[in-house]
Amino acid sequence: MASPVLRSVHVYPVKSLAAQTSDEVAVEPWGLGGDRRWMLVDKAPRVITQRQQPFLARISAVLLSGGGIALSAPGRPPLRVAVPGPERLVDVELHRDTVTVAEAADEAHEWFSEVLGSEARLVHLDDPAHRRPVDPAYARPGDMVSFADGYPLLLTTTASLDALNALVAAGDRPHEGPLPMDRFRPNVVVDATEAWAEDGWRRIAIGDVPFSVVKPCGRCVITTTDQRTAERGKEPLLTLARHRRVGNQLLFGQNLIPDGTGVIRVGDPVKILD
Repeated sequence: MASPVLRSVHVYPVKSLAAQTSDEVAVEPWGLGGDRRWMLVDKAPRVITQRQQPFLARISAVLLSGGGIALSAPGRPPLRVAVPGPERLVDVELHRDTVTVAEAADEAHEWFSEVLGSEARLVHLDDPAHRRPVDPAYARPGDMVSFADGYPLLLTTTASLDALNALVAAGDRPHEGPLPMDRFRPNVVVDATEAWAEDGWRRIAIGDVPFSVVKPCGRCVITTTDQRTAERGKEPLLTLARHRRVGNQLLFGQNLIPDGTGVIRVGDPVKILD
């Protein structure tokens, strides 16, 4: 079998919006450059994701020089949003964390509220290095993350997706398959492995950048959302519950923490260090 290789790289400029796919991306201590530095909150203010608003899958954000973003959504005029200044700092809730963020300009709030049909405010994380620690049960002191759910990067493999799709095809709802990789919203996708080989990895290097493989990823209802139509089904959670359940977690993919910085590129070799 050929050696593992990096198949694709994906950044999500705004948490829960569509991915931006790149041929190469910088790796920072808290994840990929530009990944999930923006997110939406409600009036509470608590994070808004595809769990509550599946239509977020159909909204795109493209990174601009300087950290701003260009937004687009079906039936809406596009909007460019600059990085907000420190005069608009607020505290928001992201799962178990309270995070200090900067609010974007009011026109961004109006744009998202009209698109979603309910109040939504766009916020920005100015410096992940001082904001959110990774779960200490799986990390070292000082490991940080931006607005990702819990870990800096998510890795998946094409072989495991093929194996999962074979199980879906043999299950109760074969018409929902085959599932594309974007259901799982990975940052890095690895090719040329055995199915589920990533379950046994502890340390890897993508190109010259080392990573710790710290925890399998427990999957949520977002994986049942078609990322092109925003419609929901039952898969892959139905099949994962039968074949990939550990305790109360339905597992697909592995969470990574960078052990260094650099640039990763599509086609880079993926070395299994441990």
